[in-house]
Amino acid sequence: MAETGAVSWFGGLTTLDVVHRAVAPARNEKVTATRQDVTAGGPAANAAVTAAALGVRAVLVSALGAGPVAAAARADLEAHDVAILDVADAGFPLAVSAVLVDDATGERSVVSPDGALAAAPAPAPGALDALPHPDVVLLDGHHPAIARALLAWVATASPRPRVVLDAGRWRPVFADLLPVADVAALSDDFRVPGHADAAAGALALGARAVVVTHGADPVEWHTAAGDSGAVVAPRVEARDTLGAGDAFHGALAAALAQGDALPAAVERAVRIASARVAVVGPRAWLEDVR
Repeated sequence: MAETGAVSWFGGLTTLDVVHRAVAPARNEKVTATRQDVTAGGPAANAAVTAAALGVRAVLVSALGAGPVAAAARADLEAHDVAILDVADAGFPLAVSAVLVDDATGERSVVSPDGALAAAPAPAPGALDALPHPDVVLLDGHHPAIARALLAWVATASPRPRVVLDAGRWRPVFADLLPVADVAALSDDFRVPGHADAAAGALALGARAVVVTHGADPVEWHTAAGDSGAVVAPRVEARDTLGAGDAFHGALAAALAQGDALPAAVERAVRIASARVAVVGPRAWLEDVR
């Protein structure tokens, strides 16, 4: 798809995903995979790949480094039209995620150190100013120094971009991010400490709008003004659920950057996430949405 002129930044985690498709093994059992893929992973990185496929100029602000693991992740991202601002030094230890996709159900299991191997620094002074001005900035809650630097940049930017959060599970940095979020996209098990309801907790901290996903069930959206709605997902055979949430968030950011109102953006993101789970492999599905 050709670029539309919209720009989104994606701040957060990049990993290298080693993905095997196989029947899930029993305890202490070895099985043979029917498929193997090696791609970049991480919520921000996958969301950026999705947005780029939808015609948005996608810029990933993340920590990769210069080792062979980082080189493999970087090559995949660049092949999918994602520009990268790498804040890490050459020796940064990029995480490798071990992923199993169950050949029988399409469900994925992931073991990853995420961002725990090393603390990513903030971008160098002036580095963000050199990037194309964003319409939307998406933050995934990993690498807090990156998230806080992006928020500080947004606070003085003119025009101010919309801030979108990918909030899969609570991290302390979300106490800083939710009060300035224009849209907080939450999983159904996200909980703000002290709040039993995901949406109510995020709105109480200051988010202007909240989107809550429930797997294959309808996606809810709520605004601080009291508007709300739900979007029913198309019924598809779930063949591969890896990165479905990341695809949703990338499509949501793309739609908002391209000018969609929240209800339309949620509808578009739901359709894209459904397209993702219907296709085997972490990147093959992109051909269906370009």
